[in-house]
Amino acid sequence: QVQLVESGGGLVQAGGSLRLSCAASGRTFSSYAMGWFRQAPGKEREFVAAISWGGSTHYADSVKGRFTISRDNAKNTVYLQMYSLKPEDTAVYYCAAAYTILVLTTKHQYDYWGQGTQVTVSS
Repeated sequence: QVQLVESGGGLVQAGGSLRLSCAASGRTFSSYAMGWFRQAPGKEREFVAAISWGGSTHYADSVKGRFTISRDNAKNTVYLQMYSLKPEDTAVYYCAAAYTILVLTTKHQYDYWGQGTQVTVSS
């Protein structure tokens, strides 16, 4: 069982930056693939970024070049550094985990989810 707790959300102006953190419980964090998803009001939850246990990454086209996912296995934490934020990035951001060596980009592939953290980008 893995418990995930996101933090770092908030209100930021367009063009600004934020760093989200996701702290995971459990002693086998390094064996989990991690992902970030987001959900805007009235929309489906969508993939943002993912990182494998080995450090391979994958990004949605909409955030490529602006967002960076990373992990610190010693701290059981995965991060999402967001730069050049746009109003369309406004959403609740969720952290997810799955016990696999793969990089996962589909929400149905993940087994564990955090409660989410709100990111609001004003124009």
